[in-house]
Amino acid sequence: TPKYYITIIDAPGHRDFIKNMITGTSQADCAVLIVAAGTGEFEAGISKNGQTREHALLAYTLGVKQLIVGVNKMDTTEPPYSEARFDEIKKEVSSYIKKIGYNPAAVAFVPISGWNGDNMLEPSPNMSWHKGWAVERKEGNASGKTLLEA
Repeated sequence: TPKYYITIIDAPGHRDFIKNMITGTSQADCAVLIVAAGTGEFEAGISKNGQTREHALLAYTLGVKQLIVGVNKMDTTEPPYSEARFDEIKKEVSSYIKKIGYNPAAVAFVPISGWNGDNMLEPSPNMSWHKGWAVERKEGNASGKTLLEA
């Protein structure tokens, strides 16, 4: 970006790749936690032994201070692009990350659809209800609408 030099380390959310995730995360300044919004998918990830919980906890434990949450597959919610589903997921993930040490007020939550490109690089007309994210950080407050801006 014009402001930052970015190296992306992709760690698949499958238990078989947890070693890769640890290696990549230990070098990271920021983590983007991608959470699936689909019915059943989110619930599996946030369950007691779910990968969403494990990845968030490992990121914090490995010293990653900045977290961004992308709520993905918003096109697959019932109804598609559901604001209620996004709010439900944001509330539950906020509660969990607060327990492990993150400040939810410093975490950008962005509803996205990677498949359709919604809110990835540009604001999506499919989620006109999403007025954007705003975070409070030591370096100063920030706000935006897309995952790229986060």
